[in-house]
Amino acid sequence: MAKNQHVTKRPDGKWQVLGEGNSKATKVTDRQLDAIIAATDIAKNQKSELFIHGRDGKFRERNSYGND
Repeated sequence: MAKNQHVTKRPDGKWQVLGEGNSKATKVTDRQLDAIIAATDIAKNQKSELFIHGRDGKFRERNSYGND
């Protein structure tokens, strides 16, 4: 089953790609844009949703790459 992907800010100031339900990040980057690019590729491959969180942790954007 495809996992939705979340781009979130880490306590250390870096950005991470986190598969829904996972405790460990799939990828950690210095810039949010790099995390978004990686998460987009994963979401497209898995035909899942991408949730981008802002610095405050709230949803900033949502994209669907699944069956709409």
